[in-house]
Amino acid sequence: MTDHEERTADMEESMSSLEFAMLGGGKLAYIRQLDAQQAGVMFPALSGLPNGIDLYALVAADGTPLTLTDSFESAFADALEHDLQPVSLH
Repeated sequence: MTDHEERTADMEESMSSLEFAMLGGGKLAYIRQLDAQQAGVMFPALSGLPNGIDLYALVAADGTPLTLTDSFESAFADALEHDLQPVSLH
C-alpha cells in the first residue's frame, strides 16, 4: 500500500460519510477531465456524446455533478460564476 493509499484509508476511518460529503462546505468545486463514456455515467440524461473528445465536469465537493463543458476554462469560469473555488481533480 502506498503512502497516499494509507493516508486515504486513515481519513476514511476518521471521517463519517456526512463529514466527508461536507468537506469544502459549499465553497469548493472540482474540475475533472472526462471522456464521453465517463461523462455519460456522471450525467445520465446526456446521450449521443461523440467519442474522442475531452470534456470537463464541475463537481461540488460532495460529489454532485454541476456542469459539463468542452473546455477547462469554461468549467473554471462556471465555478467562479457560482462563487466556488475551483480545484483540479487528478
